Amino acid sequence: MGRDAGGRPLRRREYDEDDVRVRPGKGSRPRTRRRPAHEDAVPAAVVAVDRGRYTCLVGTDLTGHPAAEPVAVMAMRARELGRKGIVVGDRVGLVGDTSGRADTLARIVRVEPRTSMLRRSADDTDEVERPIVANADQLVIVTALADPPPRPRMIDRILVAAFDADIEPLLCLTKADLAPPDAIVARYEPLGVPYLVVRKGGDLSELRARLDGRLSVLVGHSGVGKSTLVNALVPDAGRAVSQVNAVTGRGRHTSSSAVALELPGGGWIIDTPGVRSFGLGHVVIDNVLAAFPDLAEGTVNCPKGCTHRGDDCSLDEWVAKGNAEPVRLASLRRLLASREGEPDDAGETGELPVEAGDPT
Repeated sequence: MGRDAGGRPLRRREYDEDDVRVRPGKGSRPRTRRRPAHEDAVPAAVVAVDRGRYTCLVGTDLTGHPAAEPVAVMAMRARELGRKGIVVGDRVGLVGDTSGRADTLARIVRVEPRTSMLRRSADDTDEVERPIVANADQLVIVTALADPPPRPRMIDRILVAAFDADIEPLLCLTKADLAPPDAIVARYEPLGVPYLVVRKGGDLSELRARLDGRLSVLVGHSGVGKSTLVNALVPDAGRAVSQVNAVTGRGRHTSSSAVALELPGGGWIIDTPGVRSFGLGHVVIDNVLAAFPDLAEGTVNCPKGCTHRGDDCSLDEWVAKGNAEPVRLASLRRLLASREGEPDDAGETGELPVEAGDPT
């Protein structure tokens, strides 16, 4: 303990509230800034995203028919939203100039709660999710029957993403003029996955009926004819198309970003860029199993903590008894193995040749 100038020991002084001096107008700064409520924000829906600029439609929420012609407004994200991601399909609140005139820019100050979120990760070991589309209620998996051949393992991946996002899947088989759909239908029809078959220049009335009144996102790997399909559904869409490379069997990316388009007969579709991989690192194992209903029931007798990748897994006996196809179990186990960082046969997540015994 220290001493004063007279040599007396210093005593620690006890302070109470009467000793605190308060200066008028000099209160302590709050920890968080009070943010405006923006109760006058104009409702809108995001239909395109390009380098930090968001094309929003005022007058529609991308469901049903708008009461009047929507106004396209260019907007930026308000600083107060921080790093919150905004994607096509989001319903937002706008302030500022919402006239839609050229060279004007509104601000997105609010993102409404989402009913669904389609996500993927960079790879199966990356748990960081990447939002793709918000508020869709139907996921159309576009798969060619030939040129390029169908990739059931990619279909399985996208089905997992659909179940994880709680979005109803629809399998759309294109290029039926080049190959029959029987084998691929035989794999997915017993699982209760709805499907339809289209051919180049064919009737799209069944597809239009399934899209009517809904917000549907179209997903598929490159070259399956997705952009051709979009141009047939929305004649003025102008989505670029390309041919499949004769050497690699892969298509070239022709859609560089997602865009929402209104269907002439009702409903909206969101066209997304062709994918060559679909990481599922963000999906919990239970949701992976949900996409394999033919196998999920067989896990009830698995030992506690079963990885479903072998050893004492009851799925082997389940398949041996004919309750599910061996190729489905192989697909599930490849997905689970890739989540642990093990490379799959093709060395590229989801971009796989058709396995032996798979439909071609």
